[in-house]
Amino acid sequence: MLQRVQSIYLLIAMIATIVLPFLFPLWTLQNGKDFYFMLDLNFVVLFGLSSTLSLLSIVSYKKRQNQFVIGRLNIILNLILLGLFVYRSLNLSGETVEVSEKGIGMFLPIVAIVFLVLANKSIKKDEDLVKSVDRLR
Repeated sequence: MLQRVQSIYLLIAMIATIVLPFLFPLWTLQNGKDFYFMLDLNFVVLFGLSSTLSLLSIVSYKKRQNQFVIGRLNIILNLILLGLFVYRSLNLSGETVEVSEKGIGMFLPIVAIVFLVLANKSIKKDEDLVKSVDRLR
């Protein structure tokens, strides 16, 4: 059911957690090599879970309440991922041996969170519309 607005938002959030981490590095090491999410198992698992939850939410379009709960869980998961990025960047900030420059890939969970919040607002709006129609019967 991709004609619904929340499905489009969820699809964009899924693309932000599946495709874009392969394109944008999380940070650049001091030796000049880019650090992608695939080099750390924690990031691979969290990005994979986030994209799976987005896909599950798209597929469960008939159950709006479940879709809303899955969206909330996905927001929490992306906040945990963002927290790991912040912790890693603060722990290894500056010109230490590991990290030299932060990459745009660290902001991908923020993009996903924004679109998940927009999707949840649309889901809530649909649920309120259905409830108001049921009251009129």
